[in-house]
Parts: sequence; C-alpha cells; structure tokens
Amino acid sequence: MTLTSSIPVLRSGDYATSRSFYTLTLGFSLSEEGGTPPRFGIFKRGAATLFIDAWQGADPEPSPAWRAYFHTGDVDALAKEFTTKGVDLEGPRDTVYGMREIAIRDPDGNLLCFGQDL
Repeated sequence: MTLTSSIPVLRSGDYATSRSFYTLTLGFSLSEEGGTPPRFGIFKRGAATLFIDAWQGADPEPSPAWRAYFHTGDVDALAKEFTTKGVDLEGPRDTVYGMREIAIRDPDGNLLCFGQDL
C-alpha cells in the first residue's frame, strides 16, 4: 500500500488570527471549518493542504524546526508576494541540498519553509 499525501497540522492559540493570516496574508483558501465558534480549519493553496488546530492552543515554545515545508515553482515570486503583504521572512537562500528557500513564522511561531528545486 502506498501513501498518497501528507498534511501538516499546525497548532494555534487564536484560530481567527490564524485563519486571517493564512487566507489574507499567505493566499490560502479556506476549505472547511469545524467547531462553534470554529477552532479547526482546512486550508489549501494550489496542491498544498494544511490543517490549523486551535483545540489545544499553540505550542508553548516556538520550535527551531520546520512545522511545514511547501514546494513551489518560483520561490522568489513567493518571497516578493509575502514581503508586499508585510511578512518578515528569511531568504531566499540556496541550500547545499539543492533547494532555494524562504522561511517565515506564523502568528503562533510555527516555522514554515517554502522551497524550490534548483
């Protein structure tokens, strides 16, 4: 049996803030929500999907490790899009493992990486 996809699940301390950040700032569309008021959402941009879960709150400490990695065809254009929306990002930078990447943190401190094959 093969696996067909994986979906990162990011924890949030304030679902409404996360929903706004991922839709208005990062350009994801909201596909589905759960809870009254909503505390869980499924977000999509292109072929990428991620879950935002506010049921247990944000992680107590921001992790230095990536919480999600997204592949893109043009990381420089994505960096420009994000910076015009006020996102503070690291990069773009070329890596020793053959990727060009940017990294950002969401409002809960989740570290997100966006990469393009060199």
